[in-house]
Amino acid sequence: MSEFLTIGEPVVTFASTDPDASLADSTHYLKILGGAELNVAIGAKRLGHSAQYVSQVGTDPLGQYAKNVIIGHGVGIDYVKDDPEHWTGHQLKQMVTHGDPKTFNYRTGSAASHLDKDVIDEINLDDVKMAHLTGIFPALSDEAQASYRALMDRLINNKIKITFDPNLRPGLWGDHDRMIKTINELAKSADIVMPGVNEGKVLMGSDDPEQIADFYLQNGERTQAVLIKLGPAGAYVKTKNGDSYTVDGFKVDHVVDTVGAGDGFALGVITALLEDKDLKSAVMRGNAVGAMQVQTPGDNDGYPTQDQLKDFYRKANVSES
Repeated sequence: MSEFLTIGEPVVTFASTDPDASLADSTHYLKILGGAELNVAIGAKRLGHSAQYVSQVGTDPLGQYAKNVIIGHGVGIDYVKDDPEHWTGHQLKQMVTHGDPKTFNYRTGSAASHLDKDVIDEINLDDVKMAHLTGIFPALSDEAQASYRALMDRLINNKIKITFDPNLRPGLWGDHDRMIKTINELAKSADIVMPGVNEGKVLMGSDDPEQIADFYLQNGERTQAVLIKLGPAGAYVKTKNGDSYTVDGFKVDHVVDTVGAGDGFALGVITALLEDKDLKSAVMRGNAVGAMQVQTPGDNDGYPTQDQLKDFYRKANVSES
């Protein structure tokens, strides 16, 4: 088994190659594979850590494509199930020269949304040291949420550290109030919560980093640290014992695409902690990976190897403790 585990939906993305054209007007598309949790697993593997991915795909060509890509990245698919009755989730993605691209999802009723919680009982957790959960998978369906909760319970019972990124997807939730209530409830089970500052505004009514951190530290007894993503400014950190500080971000000359930056932050933090780095160094790595990712057009193209990360630090004149 692997040292890192996550659950999510692999989203086959048809990414426009027509700069700044709307999705309706775009005529040229490149097929790539995305999905927030999968991005984290791919990045963790690229940095030298073993990773397993839990999901379900259709037996259609997109499902086979998804599995081939995941295998190609070296991420384990022992628990990626085949579903002959439902299609593989996919989306259209705009190409932009700056800012956030628009997307359109075909995910309702997908294979991943029908993942049965019995699959969770099959998972071997013996070697798992950390697991990453987000608010995306439980938004897919009641069935997906039941599987998610079953995994969360097993992780807690096996004393495995959990990181949680709200990763808000209002379009998947449908009901805004239900999204807020469920996300905040799920966050209680995490050792580390990693919301963005704008997500804090939605979820608890403030964009003040300290207020967001205090909310999640008080939200659940398990939560030991809250890492607030501040975008280019870096990240604000507050821990259960009262420590608080800001870790500065890295200057980027040209932002190509912001998709994958938050996942890059998560994988940076997770992999550093797996390597027994302290929390401040882990957050610095998170900021670094996020900065590297925004300079590339794909969802995970910018995630580095260890050598590339060291080179980035060298050029930035910083070092990891």
